[in-house]
Amino acid sequence: MLSSLFPLIYGLVFIVLLWQAFQVMGRGFSAAGRPFGTPDPGKDRTGKVTIHPELLDGDGRLTEEDLLTVRFSGDEESGESSARSGE
Repeated sequence: MLSSLFPLIYGLVFIVLLWQAFQVMGRGFSAAGRPFGTPDPGKDRTGKVTIHPELLDGDGRLTEEDLLTVRFSGDEESGESSARSGE
């Protein structure tokens, strides 16, 4: 009895997983059509701007401190600094 049900259960699970895979791929393809950073209009939960916690001070306000930035060679640099790097 169990040996006759096993292929049926296996096939059903396979079809369910295949359906879920196509749903995930469909969401990925629809997201690829939008520019990066553009939220999906129907998926925004709050409608508010999200601020990274490290940008807030102890009182919950935006910090006024200068932020540390890092530039790697190959970034869009001005002609003066790229001329120095070629020396």
